[in-house]
Amino acid sequence: MSASDPERLVREEFDVPTDAPTERLDVRDLGPPKPLKNTLEVLVELDAETVLIQLNDRAPQHLYPKLDDRGYEYETREFDDVVVTAIWPA
Repeated sequence: MSASDPERLVREEFDVPTDAPTERLDVRDLGPPKPLKNTLEVLVELDAETVLIQLNDRAPQHLYPKLDDRGYEYETREFDDVVVTAIWPA
């Protein structure tokens, strides 16, 4: 499956708040540790209701413990051309 429309895909396939606004962050072209750093920086700036949709070329394994520490919920799915992680406040 392709993730050409990540917002729709997250709404249909992930267990996220359905009425929350979304923000997309594409970090596929960034080398470590920039995806982790950029994601955490964007999360701080978002409204508490917003779901962040991170597009990556791999599962963000190092991000998960930091999200747990900060009280976020998240879900990751791998598709043919992208790894999509949805992040939202618990």
